[in-house]
Amino acid sequence: MALPIDIEALDKAFSGARKAYHSLFDHSIEEDLAAHVKDSERKLLVALVSAYRYEGPNVKEDAAKSEAQILYNALNNADETKPLDHEDVVMILATRSKLHLQALYQHYNKTYDKTLTQDLEEGILKDAIECLCTPEAYFHRVLDAALEQDADEESKGAVSRVIVTQKELLRKDGYDPNKIQDTLLGFYKDFMLGLIASGDIQENNS
Repeated sequence: MALPIDIEALDKAFSGARKAYHSLFDHSIEEDLAAHVKDSERKLLVALVSAYRYEGPNVKEDAAKSEAQILYNALNNADETKPLDHEDVVMILATRSKLHLQALYQHYNKTYDKTLTQDLEEGILKDAIECLCTPEAYFHRVLDAALEQDADEESKGAVSRVIVTQKELLRKDGYDPNKIQDTLLGFYKDFMLGLIASGDIQENNS
């Protein structure tokens, strides 16, 4: 199974970001999340930023299929507990490899004839699962929302974050540059378009 992005590179980049955060603010990302995010969302976010995942090529399909059922039961309130209050849900998302989670996502789709995200309301859990299992769809959705004419300031801030950190994914997945062309202005527009196109420029010059 081939990934559209270099997961190892992303993990190294995140490790570097954690170190830089600690150096700049004299405390960890985990500490800030614990202080400013409440309830079940805090548990998930702290687990995600603290996780050290196996990112090798091996996927145990039986385990992925079994955990797809665990998520289905949790998301459909089989025991009337909120999904984020399930220890197994947090454990699966925080510790399983990206390839394992993508296999789980496929098993969920085949077994229940719908995608995993279809069973989720908008919110942090849906964002986390979509980002981990289908990063192309997640970052396209975030960028599209940020480029809407009536987007709020918080949403608009995602333009730079997504393009700077996910330019390779956007380029490989064929993100339509006209969406940026029609929305952004001036030097900022040129800079963002240049970032997405830079991979093609480098390849053509090699």
